[in-house]
This record gives sequence, structure tokens and C-alpha cells, in this order.
Amino acid sequence: MFTFRITPHLPAALIAAALAQPVAAADLIGFWDSPQYGANGFNAVPQDAEYFRALAETGATWVRLTFSKWTGQGRDFLIGDADRYDGLVSEDLAQLRQVLDAADAAGIKVVLAPLSLPGRRWSQQNGGVYDDRLWSDAAYQDQAARFWVDLAGALKDHPAVAGYNILNEPAPEKVGGVAENAPADTLRDWQIAQAGGLRDLPAFYDRMIAAIRAVDPVTPVMVDGGWFANPRSLAAWPAALADERVLYAFHMYEPYAATSAPNMKRDQPLRYPGVSTDYAGGEMVWDRAAVAAHIGAAFDWAEAQAVPPSRMVAAEFGCMRLWADCGAYLTDVIDAVEARGGHWAFYAFREDEWDGMDYELPADVKPGRFYWLSEEGKADQLPRNGALMELLRARLKP
Repeated sequence: MFTFRITPHLPAALIAAALAQPVAAADLIGFWDSPQYGANGFNAVPQDAEYFRALAETGATWVRLTFSKWTGQGRDFLIGDADRYDGLVSEDLAQLRQVLDAADAAGIKVVLAPLSLPGRRWSQQNGGVYDDRLWSDAAYQDQAARFWVDLAGALKDHPAVAGYNILNEPAPEKVGGVAENAPADTLRDWQIAQAGGLRDLPAFYDRMIAAIRAVDPVTPVMVDGGWFANPRSLAAWPAALADERVLYAFHMYEPYAATSAPNMKRDQPLRYPGVSTDYAGGEMVWDRAAVAAHIGAAFDWAEAQAVPPSRMVAAEFGCMRLWADCGAYLTDVIDAVEARGGHWAFYAFREDEWDGMDYELPADVKPGRFYWLSEEGKADQLPRNGALMELLRARLKP
């Protein structure tokens, strides 16, 4: 049964305007009742029909899609200007609809995942500077609510949309006085201390969901945990959200020192299993059990909150494709998520600006070749028979 609460922080005029709109939305919560496996689509150019046909051929059923990298009519695609939101940009919305239509034609469901919101411009489009305004100025949270009212109102009846991921990798903690690697008790104490404030991420989500529900009572909403979707930060929340159509998401790149691009620049890259990193105020030696324990923090929290595993999503995970241990790592992550009954989406499928986690590319395709062919408009000549993608295909297909 659908329930939601209107928080006192949501402007009354916004609620009234939203409630005045007719509501007719596709109910896709049932899509998530059984395990769904897919990919992330974080491309700089809007995906075409061939992209979605190729994704569907892998066995994927869904894609977590961002539009924030696309070139729009204003500085920030669809938002117009993250410094001051005045309404959806109609030309950008039309472009997004075309992409959703292509996904629907291929049978791929879409979770929309903006990288930016008003007052929180994605750092890679903000001169590399983290934008904290959303977590320090209430006016931007009001603008974010208006953005989601507008977007949900525009897309609620689109058959491809299986979720609204309110914001990719929020981090109100970043300048809020608590370290990502803090002990669990410290993370929980910090979260409790934020109750009712602008850095209270669950309260922020309650506000955004209330705005969405005023125009769209049924489309699932996906929420990332704090500290860039760290499962330990999600586990620090004192309670689940009030809305019953929420998917709780986390991202998995730990041990980041080994899975990420900087590791490939070492004379001797760190190896998995066996790499040791700082973790939770101590140290972690990463192996299959450690991966399962880190991921398990989110699932253990969900179990304690009576949130079923079908509402838990490993919404991003990955490793550098040229890392010798990437296959073993991907296997251990997928095994850990599936053992707990969650959904997953690997990062990433055919990203057009970066080859680092394009698992279709075989190991003999070096980054230089990828970038040269891409710049020459010949990306379709890249071989796509990589062993890592075969590993993923085997897990994607029933």
C-alpha cells in the first residue's frame, strides 16, 4: 500500500501546485520484486537505439542512466542552471524522452540518476570543486524539490521509467565533520546529530519524495546512501524512509586503492585478494569475505529495518578492466549481492568518454587506441569480445 508524508519543510505553494496536476503513472514497483541485473549508462552523448539493443542482448534488464553529461541548451542539461533552477528546459526534456523511447523499444527499464541538482553541481562540471550548497542553503533544497516535481510530472507515464534516483552519490558528510572511514558508531552518532538539519540525508529524501508523490504516487524512488553511496553510511541511518516504494542503493568500489585508475599507475599495482587498506578506524585485508562484509553492512541494516532484500540495489560497482584481478573482484561482488537477494548494475556499459571500465574491450585494446578511434568517429570499429564482458554476460542471463 502506498503511503507518504508531506514534510513541513516543503513549501505549501509547491504542494498545492503539484496536487493540482493530473496523476497517471505507470506502476513499476513489481519490476523490482524479483532480482534485476543491469548496467550504468553515463555517456556524454545521448544513447541511441543501437546502444539499448546491444545492452539488451547482454541479458541486462535495466540501466541506471544519467543525462547530466549531455550538452543542453543551458549550462546544466535539463536543469538549465544549477545556480538557479527556473524550470525544465523543454528542448532537453524532448531529447531525454527520445532516449527513453529507445530504451523502451529495446525492453530496457531505466532509472534516472542526475549527477547534479540545484545547488549541487557535479564536481567534474564545477572545476573539480565539490559543491556543498545543497547541504548548506535551504533555498537549494526547495529548488531541488521543484525540479523533481517537474521531472516526475513530465515522465510519470513513460513506460521505460522504473525509478527516480534522486541524486547520484550525495555526500553531505564531506564538509560536515565526519570521515568516510570513521568507525560505525561515529557515523551513526553524526547522523543522529544532523536530525532535522540540512545535512540530514534521510530528511532530505523525505522532502524530495513528498514532492514527487504529489504528482506521481507510484513510480519507485531510488536513494543513495551518504558519503558517495557508501554502504556503511547507509547503515548509519536510524530508520528506513516512510515511503514504501523506495529502493536503497549503495556503490561498491572498495578497496578503492586497488580497483581505481591510480592503481594502474603503480610500478606494481595492488593485488586482490590480499590488499590491505584503512577501514572503519582500523585496517581491512580485502578478500571475498571482506567484500561480502562491506556489502553486508547495507543488507544487515535493511534486515534490521524490515526492508526486504528486493529493495536493495548495488547500483554501481566495477574495477579497471586492465587490472589483473578485475575478474575475480567482479565475481566476488556479484556473488555477495546475489547471496543477499539484491539487484545490481555494473559500471559501465559502453561509456563514450572513458575506456577504464568498458568490459567489452579485450585487454589488447589499450586506452590510446580507444581514444584515437573515438576522436576519429570510428568507435564502432572497436572489438567487443572482452573476457570480462563474457563473465558479466554469464551472470546477466538467466
